[in-house]
Amino acid sequence: MLDLAGFQLSDDEAELLRRPAVGGVILFSRNYRDPQQLIFLTDQIRRIRPELLIAVDHEGGRVQRFRAGFTRIPAMASLTRLWQRDPAAGLALARDCGWLYASELLAHGLDISFAPVLDMDRGISEVIGDRSFGADADTVIALAAELMQGMHEAGMATTGKHFPGHGAVAADSHLEMPVDERSYDRIEGEDLLPFARFARAESSPKGDRALMDAVMPAHVVYSNCDPQPAGFSDFWLQQVLRRDLGFDGMIFSDDLSMAGAEIAGGYAERADAALQAGCDMVLVCNQPKAARLVLNWLEQQGRLEAPRVLQMKAQARLTLEQLQAEPRWRACCEQLQRLEE
Repeated sequence: MLDLAGFQLSDDEAELLRRPAVGGVILFSRNYRDPQQLIFLTDQIRRIRPELLIAVDHEGGRVQRFRAGFTRIPAMASLTRLWQRDPAAGLALARDCGWLYASELLAHGLDISFAPVLDMDRGISEVIGDRSFGADADTVIALAAELMQGMHEAGMATTGKHFPGHGAVAADSHLEMPVDERSYDRIEGEDLLPFARFARAESSPKGDRALMDAVMPAHVVYSNCDPQPAGFSDFWLQQVLRRDLGFDGMIFSDDLSMAGAEIAGGYAERADAALQAGCDMVLVCNQPKAARLVLNWLEQQGRLEAPRVLQMKAQARLTLEQLQAEPRWRACCEQLQRLEE
């Protein structure tokens, strides 16, 4: 999965997307001017290869790539504060919020947002902070479950991040390599709980699919468990996530251009480490030359398919006009405005 430079595809980017090792595109704020431009861009991508997965980080709060023309989504900690005052209202708004932001993205031609954040906020990690539902696992589970159900109702798959938990380290993995020195037993009894709750099919109300369709592991070393960061670790991805938790969904690497990925070596070595550990798709963002290097390496290796990617494609989508005519959309916008006030 790679990124783009601007508001529309260049000829070079269009040719790049035709390469068989490209499985998806991630969009950023630099790719957004207004709703019609975004719809035009996603249509351009789909005309080249309709099967490509189009993604964004659009969690709310600090991490909302598209703003003007989109409903402003609060940080997840705001939903927790409402839930603490009025549990029923907090749960209902979490579900509506998931439905709303998923529906808005789908209406503009995207498939997924890399959300929700299932990390717990311990007041240590500034990069997580209010992106989290809080420090209590039961709170995170209750509110994230509603949010993910809302996303599913809209037709969007969910991605839990950052497995097995980024909230207990101060270092920002975008800039350096965080090391979490806790024991496995402590991590299992705290940070792993939301991931374990949502990993299996029985986590959904109907029991027909896991609430968590995909996982993004952390670029964090859990030094008392494995010397490799979770995203490069067979222990975390194969033994814990796949075998112990029974997760059968998609695994995306976090961005391989982050400092927390440098431990594996060059970009081809990082991609190899992630795929060998169990990732289905690797992300290379903000480094076009590195993305091409990884593509060349993948094609040389014959690694051209992510077998679980189809389950991440949008299951349904309303048009923008249909969405804005929905009473639920209007009511949720009003609730979020009151919450902000």
